[in-house]
Amino acid sequence: MTRGSMQYWQKRRAYRRLPRLRSFPKGSKEPALTSIIGYKAGMTSVVMMEEGPKPTEASRACTIIEVPAIEVYGIRLYRKDKSTGYRHTAAEIYDKGVAQRIGIKKMTKATDGANVAKHDINAYSEVTLLMAASPKGIATGQHHPDRFEVQISGHSLPDKFNYAQKLLGKEVKPADVFKNGEHIDVTSVSTGKGWAGVIKRFGVTRLPHKSTQKVRHVGTLGAFGFGRVGYGVPQSGQMGFNYRTEHNKRVIRVGKKEDTQLINPKSGFPNYGNVISDFIIVDGSIPGPAKRLVRVRKAIDNRDSKGIKDVKVSYIATTGKAM
Repeated sequence: MTRGSMQYWQKRRAYRRLPRLRSFPKGSKEPALTSIIGYKAGMTSVVMMEEGPKPTEASRACTIIEVPAIEVYGIRLYRKDKSTGYRHTAAEIYDKGVAQRIGIKKMTKATDGANVAKHDINAYSEVTLLMAASPKGIATGQHHPDRFEVQISGHSLPDKFNYAQKLLGKEVKPADVFKNGEHIDVTSVSTGKGWAGVIKRFGVTRLPHKSTQKVRHVGTLGAFGFGRVGYGVPQSGQMGFNYRTEHNKRVIRVGKKEDTQLINPKSGFPNYGNVISDFIIVDGSIPGPAKRLVRVRKAIDNRDSKGIKDVKVSYIATTGKAM
């Protein structure tokens, strides 16, 4: 990110650790999950074959995202208001065993799946899944579950509802959502820097020591007759801890719990520890520090429309200066 870039305006602080996703890929005709969440463990390097006319081996920096146990505890049905065009929650179907285990006490608008199936399912506008990730036991040190909502891709609403009913009360693995070589979008909250001045926050040049009594300040706040300070004028304020999305990151490997010895350094990842559950290796870096909650979604740009090419990995580093 370029400091002072208007592309990232406003630089306000994130309201919560769980980012909100406002758009989802349409996907194919068959219903499928579009996203899950995980926790950033750290970075490593891999040696893989790069695509091209002459494939060659190359070393790439990668990020490891640990995915804890994720369970589907409910189904949410939306209905669109004809007068306003806004959607609202019309009904919810819960798996009581999972819902009570994660601490849901009040189940408002709860109904039975059979009742929804009896009525016309096309009366609703959208079907989504309610999931909960339980990070207890992994290195995040968090004991309460993170609840989130996941969109189901597909064209037919009855097929989406039948797909959601099959997943209700079951555990979802990252291998059920993503494949090796697939392109994804990663949304997270960047590392917080706290209150920062204009030099650090925008990269403004320091003033000459003879010009004014101030050096680490901006030279001017704008035109004299403007009457107010413009919103694009660099000023001190919150730096970091912003919502950021990086598009078209490539999945290097979707690993299982049994494969963690292939990626864990001897002393564990810095500020995190050892990965003990399923994980995803993503090409490049992602926003946020270790233990940051990350939302992983199928790519909006649909770069895999012509097929997903598998990634051939020959080496994964477990030693280095940062490990």
